[in-house]
Amino acid sequence: MRFVVSLIVLTFPILDVLAAMRFARCTGIPTLAWLVASAVAGALLLRNERLSFRAKTLAALRGDQPLMRGLLDSCRRILAALLLILPGVVSDVIALLLLLLPINLGAPLATQPAGVSRSFGRDSLEGDFHRVD
Repeated sequence: MRFVVSLIVLTFPILDVLAAMRFARCTGIPTLAWLVASAVAGALLLRNERLSFRAKTLAALRGDQPLMRGLLDSCRRILAALLLILPGVVSDVIALLLLLLPINLGAPLATQPAGVSRSFGRDSLEGDFHRVD
């Protein structure tokens, strides 16, 4: 099983570069320009996500938004950035699909306005406490 996984991991970039060369031949875009532009876009996305992840984590610690939403969103963008850095057209298409998919639009992971308690939408009971002996 390890051999199959390592074979896939090692052959994917080679096949991806071959697909990029074929794509460049069909469209007339220089292969090197495509690969450099994709790598620069991936590096910029990775740099911006590093700063955004810090802000999302601090917002989760304050209770402004759930932690899982920030983690899923950051993981999706980091994976897309790494796929953009990899040379090839197929990995770029997969990265763009990852960036365009609305993964976190469900109600359980929706953001909450600032000032909401850490209960994340659950009802809480408030009242006075006194001990009866």
